[in-house]
Amino acid sequence: MRTIKYFSFLLLFLAANISKAQEELQITAKDSIVQSSWIVGVGFNAVDDSGNVFDGLFDVGDEWNIVPFPSRVSIGRYFKNGLGLEAIGTYNKYKDGKIIDDEVIFEDIPYYAFDARLTYDLNQIIGQTGWFDPYIGIGAGYTDANNRGRGTYNAVVGFRTWFSDRWGLDFNSTGKWAMKSEVGVTNHIQHAAGVVYQFGIEKGLSKRGEEKLELMAAIAKEKQRQTDSINEVNRLRDEALLAERLEKQKREDALAAAEKAKLDELNNKRNSIKSRIEELGYVYFDLNSSVVNRKSKDVLDDLAEVLGEIPTLKLKITSHTDSRGTSMYNDWLSQRRVEKTKAYLLSIGVREDKLLTEAYGERKLLNECNDGTYCPEEKHAVNRRSEFVIIEF
Repeated sequence: MRTIKYFSFLLLFLAANISKAQEELQITAKDSIVQSSWIVGVGFNAVDDSGNVFDGLFDVGDEWNIVPFPSRVSIGRYFKNGLGLEAIGTYNKYKDGKIIDDEVIFEDIPYYAFDARLTYDLNQIIGQTGWFDPYIGIGAGYTDANNRGRGTYNAVVGFRTWFSDRWGLDFNSTGKWAMKSEVGVTNHIQHAAGVVYQFGIEKGLSKRGEEKLELMAAIAKEKQRQTDSINEVNRLRDEALLAERLEKQKREDALAAAEKAKLDELNNKRNSIKSRIEELGYVYFDLNSSVVNRKSKDVLDDLAEVLGEIPTLKLKITSHTDSRGTSMYNDWLSQRRVEKTKAYLLSIGVREDKLLTEAYGERKLLNECNDGTYCPEEKHAVNRRSEFVIIEF
């Protein structure tokens, strides 16, 4: 017995340590990455078409052409394998005094470009970096620059930096080579920066997240093995507790059965009283009358006997009219009828504390004889009544 207790304590200690490690090793938002999405972007672009791109790569003042408002829009679909397809439209303006094709121009010249490109996410190679998302790509497009249209082959390098799963910034540079060699048609480079937004996102686990998931599965398997061992040790104890639970359940079942029997008895008593009262029938009145007639007094005499036999019985008397006459008149008439009904019961010895009253006027007709329906007198008479509802018994 002492060996079993020691073994149980050891298993519990190991299980507690594994549980603690598993609590610390959880899949979090940091372990998930965006695997595919749509991305739209709006931003600025700068064109260097000076003819000596690499000599004056950062000569912004003389060689870069930029307009002072958002001039680039893009939309793209990006897939789990790292590839992305993107369509881009840009507008710019070559400014008077800038160097274009190795010469200074003396007028403003508009620039338009429509490009499509295929990109590859370099994180597929270097591993997920979270906020930093570099890419390279190739593509083709059409550009109207320096008043000359031309098809272009494009190569792009860039990166996105993400502030959240939705929002980020995009920075890239694209080299554009004319598809045909023509006089005055040269190659140029286009830089871009802007805000990007992701939607239609599909997320999955990063490599680190997958490793954590595998480790968690291994821990869970070991925990289950140890739990099974602990359960085996506890089996004998559970068997001893089972008899106690069964005895307790037996007592609870007996109490529930007694409670049900008591409730059934009350329901049977209520139904029996209700049937007796319903068999007596209603107290009926003549048209425009609140007088309790002889036949109705017989009903009330019998009702008084029931009230006398059952000291705990309390009733609510409800009185009604037919639909003829105004609603205000019928409310008054039903109030008179309920008072006269109660008054007769009191006169034959029924205690007042056993009776409640309520007058409904024409609001609770027993048939279709409302204000808009013609009915013979026999049907109207059905509605001129006092009823009796059990409150306590």
